[in-house]
Amino acid sequence: MRTSAALVCLILSIACRAESPAGAAGLQVGLSHVRAGAEEQVAGETMRRYTFEPSAQPNVRFSPARPWPGEGELRVSVQNAMPWAVTLSIDIEGAAGAHLKATVGLPAGPPQTLVVPLHATSPRAFGMQAGPPMPVQLGGQRVLLATTVEGAPSLQAIRAVQLSIPAPQAAQVLLVGTPGAAAGDTLHDVYAGIVDRYGQYTRGQWPEKVHSDAALRSAHVRERAQLGGTPGDRGDGPPDGQTSAAGWFHTRKLRGRWQLVAPDGHPFFSLGVNAVAPDGGRSYVQGREWMFTGRPPATGAWQAFYGEDDSRRDTGAAGGLTYNHGRWFDFYAANLYRVDGVRWREAWRERTRQRLLAWGFNTLGDWSDETIARGHGLAYTRSINIAGDYANVATGYDWWGRMPDPFDPHFAAATERAVAKAAEGVREDRWLLGYFADNELAWASPGAQGRWALALGTLRGEPRSPAKQAFIAMLMRKYGDALRLGVAWGIGVTRWEALEQAGFQAPLPSEAHQAIAQDYSAWLRAYADRYFRTVAQALRRHDPHHLFLGGRFAVRTPEAVAACAQWCDVVSINVYADLPQHGMDLVALHQLDKPVLVSEFSFGSIDRGPFGAGPVAVWNEARRGEAYARFLAAAATDPAIVGAHWFQYADEPVSGRLLDGENAHFGLIGITDIPFAAFVRTVRNANASVRKTP
Repeated sequence: MRTSAALVCLILSIACRAESPAGAAGLQVGLSHVRAGAEEQVAGETMRRYTFEPSAQPNVRFSPARPWPGEGELRVSVQNAMPWAVTLSIDIEGAAGAHLKATVGLPAGPPQTLVVPLHATSPRAFGMQAGPPMPVQLGGQRVLLATTVEGAPSLQAIRAVQLSIPAPQAAQVLLVGTPGAAAGDTLHDVYAGIVDRYGQYTRGQWPEKVHSDAALRSAHVRERAQLGGTPGDRGDGPPDGQTSAAGWFHTRKLRGRWQLVAPDGHPFFSLGVNAVAPDGGRSYVQGREWMFTGRPPATGAWQAFYGEDDSRRDTGAAGGLTYNHGRWFDFYAANLYRVDGVRWREAWRERTRQRLLAWGFNTLGDWSDETIARGHGLAYTRSINIAGDYANVATGYDWWGRMPDPFDPHFAAATERAVAKAAEGVREDRWLLGYFADNELAWASPGAQGRWALALGTLRGEPRSPAKQAFIAMLMRKYGDALRLGVAWGIGVTRWEALEQAGFQAPLPSEAHQAIAQDYSAWLRAYADRYFRTVAQALRRHDPHHLFLGGRFAVRTPEAVAACAQWCDVVSINVYADLPQHGMDLVALHQLDKPVLVSEFSFGSIDRGPFGAGPVAVWNEARRGEAYARFLAAAATDPAIVGAHWFQYADEPVSGRLLDGENAHFGLIGITDIPFAAFVRTVRNANASVRKTP
């Protein structure tokens, strides 16, 4: 039996687009997989109840009879009638197919005004990676601002506004008022005055927040009483006068398990903290002074906490970031001065050393003030920062910059200089655990085909690129004739000169042409071998005693990890996942039979001031502690993992750090140098459990 379309729509009303009665000023409302209820009076405003049914994208579409002006901001009252937060997507359609799109988290609770700026924007336009948490109270109103808007730079007019919930698994109920364009700059208002004189978020409240110098000093007095005297060696730390035959940190495999071994011969699971330094509170203030309240003048004693820098870089990390150069202020160091006066640096070092030992840590991770550690019961690490006038290769990811070209002779010379500088003054220091080389190089790029990014980037390079010439030479040795390569790769290449051209678009691997993946894999291994061999050989010349801890992998390929395992003493990987095994291929690492150091891990939340939660966000501060303990326990039980280093010691500035505007809460302490007591307590207990494990 055939059923008319009208009857189908009547039976399955949520599956067809329907039109609700015209709203104010002739506003047409279209529904797709949404049921409209009756109008209600909520907080003095007329709102309609909409039920978003389970489907791919149930939505409500508002179309004005005449286009609204495309300037200012879109405003609409919304209320989430569910007892949980709901993700709401907004699509604003302009003239000539232009669109602005935003996504917000709509919390349960009272109605609020949803505001969407009518132009593309993001927190990066304000010098930071994450924007203030929403909603906020502005002018007596509860405002939910879309701090990230993607799409057209601006709109000439608004033809429609669509609100949708992406793929709900059950019916979700929202109350929605009448949208409309309005003049105003809520975006500016949300960022205005967000940082107080101590570097804290002005609109937030949390247990460790301070409101006066007296309260700040009092908090430190209480902590000093709790810490007491300086703890001694914890029993599994670096040497205390006695040395084994090796005399230096080294690795061994015992009963199927890899271990670091301290110079005194004891097993040493490296419990570290990254970025233990007093200069992490620097944030640019020039040009955005209106974001800060009560900041000290750049005169007298306060002048020491001001400086100038330039973070403009041709990297993915710096892309689209404004307020990235000029004058900065160091909120963290200024707070240390408020507490301890002119001797703040010495006082900070002593206090930090006491804390780390009391909290169960035994290692200073990368980018730390090593004077805290040397001779005082803590191991430490050093970075080999290779820089120079050598060629590079773009992978298309290039978050921290392009890949160094290890086939360029200038790279070997730069490595020699960098290694000599890193080893200066520490060759005979038994507190030194070892060296890292560079940080999070772009060995790959995200995505399904990201593994091959370095091979594709090499062949895209200029004809004079040393890496490109080396890759072509490798292919010539295998295929002899370019025509054979063309057949194997499924491309119309008959002469080697075709590959030498700048911008050559090499093919992606495919099932039909498996030789492509084989050749790319061979090249990735050759590239990584050259890089790690160059560093390892230079390090053995300048410091034969200490460990080569690898290259702090982020994005990576199996080939790069295998090469690291061949040339390094330890494979270091920055792991941002709930558990180690979810952030790296432990099965493959076990097969390589090499010790592994988790050189970074962290968990963040947004309930302690800074706006970002880092790569692995948890719900709140309590969950941070639980996540730390769970991750560390899993790391300590894996037979390959020999340590885990937390990122990082102190929270980043609310307004963004100098390097890239990152402004996340994953510190053991806040910008005021006050520990997050509950989190630290859980960390201390977790560390103690690991250190007691045989």
